[in-house]
Amino acid sequence: METIVENEEHKWKEVNLPAHLKQQPEPELERETGERRRGRDILVSVDHGPQSKHAFDWAIAHLCRMADTLHLVHVVTNSDDEVLFGATQALMERLAIEAYEVAMVKTEARIMEGDVGKAICREAVRIKPAALVMGTRGRGIIKSVLQGSKSEYCFHHCSCPVVIVPPKEAGDQSVI
Repeated sequence: METIVENEEHKWKEVNLPAHLKQQPEPELERETGERRRGRDILVSVDHGPQSKHAFDWAIAHLCRMADTLHLVHVVTNSDDEVLFGATQALMERLAIEAYEVAMVKTEARIMEGDVGKAICREAVRIKPAALVMGTRGRGIIKSVLQGSKSEYCFHHCSCPVVIVPPKEAGDQSVI
């Protein structure tokens, strides 16, 4: 919890997840070869909203498989806010437990400080994930253009594939 790393561009705090989740045995995949055996890194942007939880659920149900590592990232404007850090750590612990119980994937979590879109793209460069999964508020094209959209920013600036999960109200509609 006390790991704070700073450099010229950004700073972050590692989130300590429950020890029993970190020391899970490697899954037995004797028939599998190549990428499937090694597992993939999947980056999921989370916050405290329902769209974020829906995107996390979508990633667990449709994208994750047993040997993968799920990287949770939450971006804040001030990483020194201990109340927000505590709430975010509790959220990430719950999500890590759910990810392990549902899909048997390892989870790593990080709280980053800075501009949301830029911080997520920097994390994607560091991790080199197979995919970045994000939720969206479904505000529509006009509001997204005028106010800006973090998911749209990441879609245009991240070097990895970006999956934008529409809100539950959108049903089977695609954002893109």
